[in-house]
Amino acid sequence: MRKGAGDAFAAAFEMIVTPALFGLLGWFIDSRLGLFPVFTLLLAGIVLAYETQKLCASYRRSLDEALQRRRATYGQGPQ
Repeated sequence: MRKGAGDAFAAAFEMIVTPALFGLLGWFIDSRLGLFPVFTLLLAGIVLAYETQKLCASYRRSLDEALQRRRATYGQGPQ
């Protein structure tokens, strides 16, 4: 149970902090070039999309592994 809570906290932290850091980098680039929201939104959006895809792939992989473990016990009867 604690491992699951820790994994969820780490995933949530990545989903918030990583796009925020890239948004900050974009804000710095925008302030230098005078293009306020362009790079801020672009970098934060790309990183948020990547983090979402990575989280979905990880979740899908864990569900597939759990399914394989359950299928391995089919036909063995009660234990």
